[in-house]
Amino acid sequence: MGRRANPDIALPLLGSQFIDATGVVLLANTLMLVTGVVAWDDILGHKAAWNVLVWFATLVALADGLNRVGFVTWAARGFAARLVGVPPLTVMALLVAFFFFVHYMFASLTAHAAAVLPVVLATGMAVPGLPVRVFALLLVYSLGMMGVLTPYATGPAPVYYASGYVSRRDFWVLGLVFGTIYLVALLGIGVPYLTAMNP
Repeated sequence: MGRRANPDIALPLLGSQFIDATGVVLLANTLMLVTGVVAWDDILGHKAAWNVLVWFATLVALADGLNRVGFVTWAARGFAARLVGVPPLTVMALLVAFFFFVHYMFASLTAHAAAVLPVVLATGMAVPGLPVRVFALLLVYSLGMMGVLTPYATGPAPVYYASGYVSRRDFWVLGLVFGTIYLVALLGIGVPYLTAMNP
């Protein structure tokens, strides 16, 4: 007896030219419903999972749309135009803060880094006297902290939010408070330290 290919494995590997990975998941879920492997009531019983799906699907699509229409580039250029004549270290701090807080518009650190990092880095490099290496390190370090900002800021965030231990309002307030504390610590400690390490 020959082994049958598992559709969950075969479709992503062999059918990637014809069907997207998301389509594979939806097809597998549909087949499980149709064949009775999973009942519709079982699916409806997982409100937290549906909440995560709706948040993430909507916000990833929104972030992609903002990037495609050029909103992120437009916002970064507008921000940079207002920084003419400002001291380089102040510009660096403002650009890092902009990069950090613009994450409110993104549901993925990867999408945020791909869309915004090159624009903000190019903006900083255009400022005379700005320490580019220190600036680049601060931007990259901030990526590790911005997952605290919102219930959709990074992959695990919707899971934490959906657990119900923290209310929606508290999640947003605490995200802003702790995000600001982390950013101030990054700039207050990181700028002197990185400047000393990268003369």
